[in-house]
Amino acid sequence: MPRPLPHLAPETPRKLLLAASTGGHIAQLSRLAPGLGADDDSLWISFDAPQTRSLLAGRRTLMVPYIRPRDWRSTAEAFRLINAALASERFDAAVSTGAALALAALPAARMRGIPTLYIESVSRVQGPSLSGRALYALRTTEMRTQHPGWAHGRWGVHPSVLETFDSEPRGTAPVQPLKIFVTLGTIEGYRFDSLVDAVLATGLAGPDTTWQLGYTRRDDLPGRVVQQMDAQDFEMTAREADLVVTHAGVGTILGLLEMGVYPVAAVRRSARSEHVDDHQEQIAALLRQIGIGSALEVEDLDAAVLLEAASLRIASGTQTRDEAGAGR
Repeated sequence: MPRPLPHLAPETPRKLLLAASTGGHIAQLSRLAPGLGADDDSLWISFDAPQTRSLLAGRRTLMVPYIRPRDWRSTAEAFRLINAALASERFDAAVSTGAALALAALPAARMRGIPTLYIESVSRVQGPSLSGRALYALRTTEMRTQHPGWAHGRWGVHPSVLETFDSEPRGTAPVQPLKIFVTLGTIEGYRFDSLVDAVLATGLAGPDTTWQLGYTRRDDLPGRVVQQMDAQDFEMTAREADLVVTHAGVGTILGLLEMGVYPVAAVRRSARSEHVDDHQEQIAALLRQIGIGSALEVEDLDAAVLLEAASLRIASGTQTRDEAGAGR
């Protein structure tokens, strides 16, 4: 059974082991960490990537080799590296938001007698991920979901990272031609040509369009084309754009929401070999429910959708709705 977890809250700072894969998982953990009471001596574990280096700048880090989806050999290697690092210091608790890195970090921490907590990704609207199911079966970790609708058994509830955001009209309407930023994420091994083609079909892309393509490679695009940006370039490009079009990846979406950007988020589909599964459908449904983005299937993207999104922006609060209610 899981060892009882110490009370994790901002008023009780603690030295935490914080482990999450690059992308949405590390973005969520970074946003959740202050509410967990993570102090400056906490150790962050992730993959060495531009987003991670920027996000964790100034923090203590341990970078491990990238783990592809369902790559058990790399997971075992990450376990070995983390276990070696834990031999020299103690932590009050270990927390992970996934994905495969949770299967390396949390068992390693548990073997050292450290209480462990797994917070399932906000993208898992209907049920746990493969990592969440595996950790649940081990019965050594406290389990939490950000969606009360499927909390059951040993799954507790944790406030959602998305509940701090609302949408509102822009003060002034953007002037055409629009400055568009299209970002496809950085997941290795999966192209997203259908979204590129859909944006081109709207007729709105032009010399002022910037494309971050990740694993997708094209030579037929107007404007600026890059494969991957560092976090500083990404943020500057997103903030200067009238409109941002992205895949429905929670890491990218969280970053955009925090910048005040109302995103157009298209779902990657496994049937088109755009992702390992269809979990992006769940995050798209959640965006629509809360009203903080235009989340859709690629075939539903058109000029009207883009123009409407360009007229909106995101307002960000400092508390989740649960936390705000508790403070009243």
